[in-house]
Amino acid sequence: MASDGRVERIASSIRAIPNFPKPGILFQDITTLLLDPQAFRDTTDLFVERYKDKSITVVAGVEARGFIFGPPIALAIGAKFVPIRKPKKLPGEVISEEYSLEYGTDKIEMHVGAVQPNDRVLIVDDLIATGGTLCAAAKLIVTNNHFGRRGSYHAQLSNCFSPGHSGCPIGSHKGFSR
Repeated sequence: MASDGRVERIASSIRAIPNFPKPGILFQDITTLLLDPQAFRDTTDLFVERYKDKSITVVAGVEARGFIFGPPIALAIGAKFVPIRKPKKLPGEVISEEYSLEYGTDKIEMHVGAVQPNDRVLIVDDLIATGGTLCAAAKLIVTNNHFGRRGSYHAQLSNCFSPGHSGCPIGSHKGFSR
């Protein structure tokens, strides 16, 4: 990890809001990071530095904050961007996956065929609470291509997953790495 002050600048620019969206939740608000152009650039640069030589072909951004960071990362590393959205937001044929939140359940969708066999996928979201959104996004990528029958895949999850988290066994899932 960078020891040049970027991580500290990024961390100090994120505001924590207690009891939002409901009591007991400590919400990590990145809108304050977006108000700081240097912290925003540092965030994108750190991702680009980490993944530029990893042969990533797809950056999948989870709605909505994955849409903020995903496209500049995809452009910088020469990958395509695939949006993963809330239900009924994408036109055309989609696949969906339901997942658990800290405060209920939700569903995400992705276009059928957006990720191809042998693509290397970086999934971008803003934080991990229960791990449900990240696991659902990874399952969409696998389901989208029927991997295991038609080809291979690799989804790079990196720092976006807590190794001790008990929700989704994604770290041990075939083709996934952190």
